[in-house]
Amino acid sequence: MKRAIVSSGLFIATAAAVAAMNPSAHAPQWVVQLSPISYANAATEASKLGDLSKFRVIVADTSKLVDSNDLAGAKKRIKDLETSWDDAEPALKPRAAADWHKLDKSIDGALEALRESSPNQAKCKQTLSDLLALMDRMSGKI
Repeated sequence: MKRAIVSSGLFIATAAAVAAMNPSAHAPQWVVQLSPISYANAATEASKLGDLSKFRVIVADTSKLVDSNDLAGAKKRIKDLETSWDDAEPALKPRAAADWHKLDKSIDGALEALRESSPNQAKCKQTLSDLLALMDRMSGKI
């Protein structure tokens, strides 16, 4: 009985490793999920753009200013995001153009909300929250 349990465990571990290395293999999803290799690959594939932390700090700062209803201060702070994002474009965009465009569109939405002639605090808060969530997903934090 002990030998059968050990053999079954080795079979499952081997199948999971093979499935994780060859995603086109037709392995059941539960086998793929058992593999520690698949978890390691998922963590490294989360952010094709690289480290987004410096941009995230600016968005978090801007969000705090919006929360305290300092929309003029938030408008000034988000300018730092626009400048640093534009400066980083030549390095970031080639890594993952689709991801870059998705994040760029979300940044544009936050910029537009804060630059309205009469910015709406709730709208600004929502666009910044959405931007933070997108950055976190792309960085593998969610």
